[in-house]
Amino acid sequence: MQIINNVIIVPLVSVIIYPLTILTFVFRFLEPVLNMFIGILKFIINHLIMINIIVPKVNLIFYFIYYVFLFMFLKTNRKMFILLIFIYTMCLKVKPLLDFNTYVYFLDVGQGDSSLIYSNREVILIDTGGKDNIKVSDNTIKFLKSTGKSKINYLVLTHGDYDHMGDAINVIENFKVDKVIFNCGESNNLEKELINVLDKKNIKYYSCIKKLNIDNSKLHFLQTKEYDNENDNSNVIYTKLNGYKFMFMGDAGVDKEKDILDKYNISDIDVLKVGHHGSKTSSDKNFIDEIDPKYSVISVGKNNRYGHPNKKVLNNLDGSRIYRTDQDGSIMFKIKNDKLKIKTCSS
Repeated sequence: MQIINNVIIVPLVSVIIYPLTILTFVFRFLEPVLNMFIGILKFIINHLIMINIIVPKVNLIFYFIYYVFLFMFLKTNRKMFILLIFIYTMCLKVKPLLDFNTYVYFLDVGQGDSSLIYSNREVILIDTGGKDNIKVSDNTIKFLKSTGKSKINYLVLTHGDYDHMGDAINVIENFKVDKVIFNCGESNNLEKELINVLDKKNIKYYSCIKKLNIDNSKLHFLQTKEYDNENDNSNVIYTKLNGYKFMFMGDAGVDKEKDILDKYNISDIDVLKVGHHGSKTSSDKNFIDEIDPKYSVISVGKNNRYGHPNKKVLNNLDGSRIYRTDQDGSIMFKIKNDKLKIKTCSS
């Protein structure tokens, strides 16, 4: 233990982290570099050893003297300045690889749906949002770019409605997409348009699948039968991420909910993506009571013309902690060290 402290921890803290902490006060662009080394330190502590680190206190006079000499040094040493810029750029690329947490985002795309599951290995986008009357939401694309992700392993489309896949072609044009998953049933015009783009770009696509292996987990597609309406043909997805159960309902209605209960043994859901934006056609009381969600997320536009979410649905979800994108903005569920943390844009 003492050897590890002397060889690894002491140099990491005293030579790298501590000076970088001071530098970051002046040069804010170094923050990703500092966070990367702190992440390495946390990883060592959490996975290899258990220690207490004491950081010495420094008075303000030292800070002043340090900044003066630092400024003079960088002013006369352009090579060092260029080196710092290079390190910063490299750390932006490396930092995501050191994040071992799992994230599930429910994005605020107005009156539509878009959810994102990602870890340091894979990115799964469930629906893209899209057209709300004449307005096209590009929150999904903006958010994906803000994460630094350039590749989507799976684009899963619950069904062919514009508010769920209207931005799919834009996503394909802006990111490298490995595979696309469609729901059961015949393709509508919007889906056919997307398929033409996929064929031109040689992107593989599948429909009506039952299971998808992702990272250390699986996405289960709860197929029942083919319905005569697009909403009930929605891909309903169940997955267990680091022990937490998530369920994405698409626009599935009460008929499919009943069939799911008849065919599958599902209960004690941790996070439910509520069906059809909280419409009265979904979230039957018997279904909600059976799956018993701890948290429920309703993706819905502010002051939408449909009156979503319906008051009866909200009553059915009374035993669940409800989050709404029209009130909370985008909602993040972060699984870290087997604990679930929730953050909203309003928090």
